[in-house]
Amino acid sequence: MAASGSSKLFRVGRSILGGLSSNALWASRSSSQLTNVDILSQQTRTFIQMRTTLKVVDNSGAKKVMCIQALKGRKGARLGDIIVASVKEAHAGGKVKKGDVCHAVVVRAAMPRGRSDGSEIKFDDNAVVLINKQGEPIGTRVLGPVPHELRKKKHLKILSLAEKVA
Repeated sequence: MAASGSSKLFRVGRSILGGLSSNALWASRSSSQLTNVDILSQQTRTFIQMRTTLKVVDNSGAKKVMCIQALKGRKGARLGDIIVASVKEAHAGGKVKKGDVCHAVVVRAAMPRGRSDGSEIKFDDNAVVLINKQGEPIGTRVLGPVPHELRKKKHLKILSLAEKVA
């Protein structure tokens, strides 16, 4: 019963923000007709926090990592921040193995970030590059676009290895 009450509150807030057309759509649906697609479309993008699964975009041998802790900030990590991560999936014969705990730099985040010129940048996925204790990348290539905000965070080696700087 509590779940249906909270969805009604959310639908009212959504209809106020959405305008008249979405108001009619939400009013015609009952709470039992809400689907998983509706719930997924209502999720907001947040910080990279504990237990977030991230894609690895270098050739260090790891495919996916899980965030253990964001080293800066209380809420979580954003673009250019360093996290501690555990390797969840890895290629055979890579430099890192499954279960290894390592540091990583967030190079792509789904959460929007404002730039100084007034534009916003956000990516489709959350991705990291694995680094060692000295802050140097473990891999020798960085795949996909990397934001130029990493220059302010002093990750110049990652920028030089990247295919494209966005």
